[in-house]
Amino acid sequence: MPIPLIVQGVTEGLSSIPFAWTILKLAPWVLLVAALKFYFGGARNASERVMHSKVVMITGGTSGIGAQITQALASRGAQIVLLTQHSPSDIFLVEYIEDLRKSTNNQLIYAEQVDLSSLHSIRTFATKWIDNVTPRRLDMVILCASTNPPPSHKKLTTDGLDEEWQVNYLANFHLLSILSPALRAQPAHRDVRIIFAGCSASYIRAGGFDLRKVEEATNLQVQTLQSQQQQQQQQKVGRAGAGAGAGAGKGKKTRPNTQTSTKKPESLFALSKLSLMVFAHAFQKHLNAFKRPDGQPTSTRVIMVDPGFTRTPGMRRWMTGGSLWGLLVYLVTWPVWWLVLKSPQQGAQSFLYAAMEARYGRDEGGWMIKECREVDVARKEIRDEAAGKLLWEFSEKMIEVKEKESAVQRALAKKEAEQQEAAEQKAGPKAQTPGSRRSRKGNGSGNGK
Repeated sequence: MPIPLIVQGVTEGLSSIPFAWTILKLAPWVLLVAALKFYFGGARNASERVMHSKVVMITGGTSGIGAQITQALASRGAQIVLLTQHSPSDIFLVEYIEDLRKSTNNQLIYAEQVDLSSLHSIRTFATKWIDNVTPRRLDMVILCASTNPPPSHKKLTTDGLDEEWQVNYLANFHLLSILSPALRAQPAHRDVRIIFAGCSASYIRAGGFDLRKVEEATNLQVQTLQSQQQQQQQQKVGRAGAGAGAGAGKGKKTRPNTQTSTKKPESLFALSKLSLMVFAHAFQKHLNAFKRPDGQPTSTRVIMVDPGFTRTPGMRRWMTGGSLWGLLVYLVTWPVWWLVLKSPQQGAQSFLYAAMEARYGRDEGGWMIKECREVDVARKEIRDEAAGKLLWEFSEKMIEVKEKESAVQRALAKKEAEQQEAAEQKAGPKAQTPGSRRSRKGNGSGNGK
């Protein structure tokens, strides 16, 4: 069909072809948009690897980039262990796994409940994983879970820590610290990879890496969030008291405590991601320093990946600020974000390259991958061994303190529940109200039917 149109345009002129001039005017713009979309989409993974029999543990594998990585590795035959905060019986998770098994023709996809906002949940899973006489096979750990809530939606975890700091960094440190014996026990010939998800924001927004600065920022953020929670509780009590006393004319308004810190906390997302990269390099040194009984070098390599700016659910949540007006602005400007931001599938390409490129199964590890190629780290702190050692000690101490506090709270809650249960048993069954249906039947006052 194009050939007759071209012949007609040459012999009879372009005006003889309907909409010819309109198409020629629009064609350069369409080609420009296509070229920009291809450029902003980043590099494509061209490496392949046989993934059958490989056991891959992944966090954040149910949405965004993690879901695309899970889909790609499962379609290549890998056994997937999804670490998710949802219960394995959760209807969403059950349907998600069933759909994933059908679309990839792979039945070896499972889920384990691990809440990254709870240090106790992480320890429960990790100790169960390594509690085997023969170490369980583990070929790959991909850490994709991340959170970056807008300022109005920041909150504390059950351990009393900032959510960004714990989910983005401390949970990964805690998980790998416990799984370390299982990783070091893998056979020397096995290609084991640990892939960390970095972020460009850790280079752009984070200042100089200093543990005192990190500790100050985390403590300040916790104090700020605690103060906000107290204010909200006081406001609720004040409204409830005003409502209860309005009828009697004795309502008193409770004045909330408005004293907050004037110093704004650091961006804990950037600090948490930068800390994660520092820990990644330190963890590779930790693995390399282990002397295997067979005298062979370690079989585990650490790889850091920067996927670039991607249209993930977390990115959309941060861009919209968690508000309906923000969502409206995002929808109006969506063509711009569609053009300049990667899709989750495009963001997953560097992860797939790190997981399947053959040369990353050798040497000592500690690579940084961006746009499907090896690059040097943008921050010198990442390869600072002294900073890594201090961060490791700082993290261990923080986890020790928080786990002790959590254990005390669980013990008190358990004791209180036991006391309440004993009191209910001592009180006996609840007395039936005189007007109840059962009491009427027991007294013979029923209608006889």
